[in-house]
Amino acid sequence: MVKAYSSLADVQSGLRAGAITAVDLTRSYLERIENNKNLNVFLEVFTDSALAKAEQVDAKIKSGTAGKLAGMVIALKDNICYRGHKVSASSRILENFVSPYSSTVVERLLQEDAIIIGRTNCDEFAMGSSNENSAYGNVLNSLDHKRVPGGSSGGSAVAVAANLCLAALGTDTGGSIRQPASFCGVVGLKPTYGRVSRWGIIAYASSFDQVGPLTHNVADAAAIMEVISGVDEFDGTLATQPVPAYSQQLQTPQKKRFAYLRDCLEKDGLDPEIKNRLLQLMERLRAEGHIVEPVEFPYLDYLVPTYYVLTTAEASSNLARFDGIRYGYRSANATDLESTYKKSRSEGFGAEVKRRIMLGTFVLSAGYYDAYYSKGQKVRRLLRNKTEEILSSYDFILLPTTPGTAFEFGANSADPIKMYLEDIFTVQANLTGVPAISVPAGKASNGMPFGVQLMSANFTEPALLAMSAHVQGICEKL
Repeated sequence: MVKAYSSLADVQSGLRAGAITAVDLTRSYLERIENNKNLNVFLEVFTDSALAKAEQVDAKIKSGTAGKLAGMVIALKDNICYRGHKVSASSRILENFVSPYSSTVVERLLQEDAIIIGRTNCDEFAMGSSNENSAYGNVLNSLDHKRVPGGSSGGSAVAVAANLCLAALGTDTGGSIRQPASFCGVVGLKPTYGRVSRWGIIAYASSFDQVGPLTHNVADAAAIMEVISGVDEFDGTLATQPVPAYSQQLQTPQKKRFAYLRDCLEKDGLDPEIKNRLLQLMERLRAEGHIVEPVEFPYLDYLVPTYYVLTTAEASSNLARFDGIRYGYRSANATDLESTYKKSRSEGFGAEVKRRIMLGTFVLSAGYYDAYYSKGQKVRRLLRNKTEEILSSYDFILLPTTPGTAFEFGANSADPIKMYLEDIFTVQANLTGVPAISVPAGKASNGMPFGVQLMSANFTEPALLAMSAHVQGICEKL
C-alpha cells in the first residue's frame, strides 16, 4: 500500500530512491478516488491517460530527463480544458462536451511531467461559494459530510484535503480558490491578475478570473506557479515580467511590515475563534520583530456589491456564447430559432447562473449602464487606489479568509445575499488584481479548519509565498 504523500519533495525523493513508481502512485490515488466516490469530488477520472503519463514519467526518471513536476498527481477544476477530455463547467449546457484543445496551464503541467488524474466538480460556471450549484450534485466536505466544502473550487479543495491527489488547480474570481482552501484546511493561492494564462479556461468574469493551485503546503504551490506562470501568445492580458524561481525563494523572510484592516476584525459576522487566532498570530509576528499595525479601509461594505455588479455584467456577456446552436446542450423541445435559444438556455443553465446572467443583463441595459456598471468601475478604481496605497507602506495585508468555518448544506441557500457575503474578505484581491493566499490557521471548536489570508502588491508572489510558508508554520504551533 502506497502511503499518502503530502509534498512533492517527498514524492520525488521516493521516486528517485526507487521506493515507489509513478504508476504505483497513480494507481493508489485512483483507488482512493474509487473508495471515496461518496464525496462526489470527481466528475470524471482520467484513468487511461493518467496511467499512460505515469509510465512516461517512470521512463524519464530512469533516463534522467524528468520535468520539475514529475510525480505530481494533479486534478483540474471542471472549467479547465484538456484536449480529448470532457469539460462541462459542471453545467448541463456543456454536458458531454469534449475539449478540442488544451489550456495553456495544462500544456505547461504536462511538459513538466505532472500527471493529470481527473476533473473536479465545482459550482456551475464557477458561480458559487458552497459547491451547491453544480448540475451534478454537491461535493461533500471530507471532514464533515453535512458541511459544504466551499466554492466554487470545492471539488479541487476536497480532492487535496482527502488525499485523492497531491495538488489541484482551481480558478479564483472572487475567492473561489481561497475560500474552499480555508473550509478544507489546505493552501490556496490566487496569483496577480495577468500572471497566469486564462487561455483554455471557461470564462466567468474575464477581468477577475485567475487560475491558481490548491496544495498541502506553500512549497508545492510555488512549484506549480513556477510552471504555469508567464507570457502566452494566446492571452493578451498577461504581464511580460519574467517568472521568478518561486520554489527557490522560500527562505524565512526578514522583518516585514503587516497591515491589518481594522474594519475586518471588528466585523460583527466574524467568528470569535477566527478573530482570536488572528490576534495570536499578530502577537507572534510582533514578537519576531515584524511591524503589525491597523489601517483604515472604509470601503469594506462596498466590496461585495461592486464585485457582483461587475462580475454579473461580464458573465452576461461571456455566457452568451452558450446558445444551443453551435455546441453543447440543445433543447429537444425547440421548434424554431427563437425557441432553440430560449429553451436551450432555460433548460441548460442552473438557477444561480440564470440569476447572475439576468442581473448582468440588467446592469448593462441602456437605462441602467451608467447607474450601475459605470459607477461600479469607478468604485473599483477607488478600491484599487486605496489597496495600492496601503501596500506602498506595508509589505502585506493580513486578514481572515472567511467570516466563519464551513457552514452546513442549505444554511445560506434561501438567501443569495447571505451567500454572497461569504466572499466579503476575498473579493478585494480580485477587484484590485493583487495576489492573495489562504493558509491553514487551525481548527475551531466545531472541529472544522479555517484559514488566514495574506495579500501583497502586484507580482510580489516570491515574498508572499515565503511569508505564507512562515505563517503556516507559526499557525501549526499556536
